[in-house]
Amino acid sequence: MSYCRWSSDDFQCDIYCYESVHGGYVIDIASNRPVLPDDAPPQVAFDQDNLTAYIARHATVMRMLDTAERRPIGLPLDGESFTDATPHEAAERLQGLKDMGYNVPQYAIDELREEAADAPLTRTQRQANNADRGDGIPIEGDTNRDE
Repeated sequence: MSYCRWSSDDFQCDIYCYESVHGGYVIDIASNRPVLPDDAPPQVAFDQDNLTAYIARHATVMRMLDTAERRPIGLPLDGESFTDATPHEAAERLQGLKDMGYNVPQYAIDELREEAADAPLTRTQRQANNADRGDGIPIEGDTNRDE
């Protein structure tokens, strides 16, 4: 299941984040962004009432992407990939990436945080979250303590 893809939000998302079948949460960071022309058609809601208009708009945007310029993002982690063990870690990493300037949809962070709230961390996971992972993105404090 993916939380966001590079195609999210009219291909302006810098992140592909998904739960791996091998375990963990994979976060791939794009190295460039497509630049859509100013005359791109306005977004259309994806629902039964707008299905035909949604498909037509999607086809138009896909044609625009064929010739769209791609510009480097220019941030320190462009093109990097990470795998986090828990949804909490993945949510914190996405928040850190967003804070650095990457385009990360808030709904992806929120969904991972919601998932993390439903699955409390073990003591080992909390200790690992508080350790420096060496990637420059801190994992904010999980203040729960085992009694």
